[in-house]
Amino acid sequence: MSLPVPEIFKAYDIRGVVETALTPDAVRQIGHALGSEAHRRKLRAIAVGRDGRLTGPALSAALAEGITTAGIDVIDIGCVPTPLTYFAAYQLGTDSCVSVTGSHNPPEYNGLKMVLGGQTLFGELIQDLRRRLASADLHTASKKGQVKSANVVEDYLDRVVSDVKLARPMKVVLDCGNGVAGGVAPELFRRLGCEVIELFCEVDGNFPNHHPDPSKPENLRDVQRVLKETDAEIGLAFDGDGDRLGVVTKDGEIIFPDRQLMLFAADVLTRNPGAQIIFDVKCSRWVAQSIRHQGGEPLMWNTGHAFIKSKLKETGAPLAGEMSGHIFFKERWFGFDDGLYAGARLLEIISRWPDANWPLKNLPNAISTPELNIKMNEGEPHALVARLQKSGRFPGARELIRLDGIRAEYADGFGLARASNTTPVVVLRFEADTEMAMQRIKAEFRVALNAAWPGLKTDF
Repeated sequence: MSLPVPEIFKAYDIRGVVETALTPDAVRQIGHALGSEAHRRKLRAIAVGRDGRLTGPALSAALAEGITTAGIDVIDIGCVPTPLTYFAAYQLGTDSCVSVTGSHNPPEYNGLKMVLGGQTLFGELIQDLRRRLASADLHTASKKGQVKSANVVEDYLDRVVSDVKLARPMKVVLDCGNGVAGGVAPELFRRLGCEVIELFCEVDGNFPNHHPDPSKPENLRDVQRVLKETDAEIGLAFDGDGDRLGVVTKDGEIIFPDRQLMLFAADVLTRNPGAQIIFDVKCSRWVAQSIRHQGGEPLMWNTGHAFIKSKLKETGAPLAGEMSGHIFFKERWFGFDDGLYAGARLLEIISRWPDANWPLKNLPNAISTPELNIKMNEGEPHALVARLQKSGRFPGARELIRLDGIRAEYADGFGLARASNTTPVVVLRFEADTEMAMQRIKAEFRVALNAAWPGLKTDF
């Protein structure tokens, strides 16, 4: 029996191609390591949910086999969005859960997002599982744990509907991209008082219509079309496992998540004056300015749901957000990233206006790009970014932030290059006050990238 390949142990989750890396045998072994760690922490049960990928049932069964081998019970909550798996850890009293999900990755991928004893596993905690397997430091119980089943969907719906109150009924377009959110989101928003136009809400792990990643503008074209063709006021889109939110206005404008965060922060700060609001390195310069303007304290942090959740727990901040679409509410919620709940909170705010799009259209803005990706081989993006951090030259920048990758701050914009922790790509993002400034900043990054990695394709 061969050990799982090291490459699947990512910075804040475990993820890989199922046929070649994240095989059922690998997941069974990881489950045994996870169960062994749970035993060490004196935990008794782990809730397990999965998204709608075709490989989910086999991997969930393998995971449960491994966990129960260590004497830990598994509570199978079935095919649900990742936020409902996190919710189950609270609702079922386990404080521990695993979501078997490939998130927004292509269909051949799957992965594991893990929480033990209320602690999200990331970084060295994930590497510890790999080391535990390599050293055969595994607990095998004399009596295996049990596999039980539970349904937390109704509890989740009741909890959200009891918390979020719309000022008036709304008509919304929901695009679930055939991801697992389709099994919950339409019912949730109807219970909130919305008339719902459903797009691709049938859960289908083949993703036959478009890729379930609302951070990519091309995946929001169907929402834009339906908003134009109907009298719906707003469009919401979710990623493959339902923990990220995309927003489209009536006239088709995409409200990127950093701008959503400005709206959420302004609302949260009315009830939590002076509070700290966390955002990741990919966010607009306007986020920090907007938070300060509302009387809050902005804090930039590393990209990645586990990193953000850890910082949220450490600081006690009521709200955090990422450019990728992960929004974390601690105020009135549990502090985990939940695209469905974020969508509900968004409607709660904008339903106060007769024109629901007005507060979105009036958010501060600048010329910006979405996330741009340069594909490389496994391991190369981190090597490239390390070179940029060490010796990259950005002569026009007034500040270089090396928190997560390298972010060059200019008087009239910023540029960012960082290595993705989920796929072998360099992630870029740019923002500027003018188109001329945008082209100048991009040009500086092209020069720096090609100096660090000659021959790199930089056609952004």
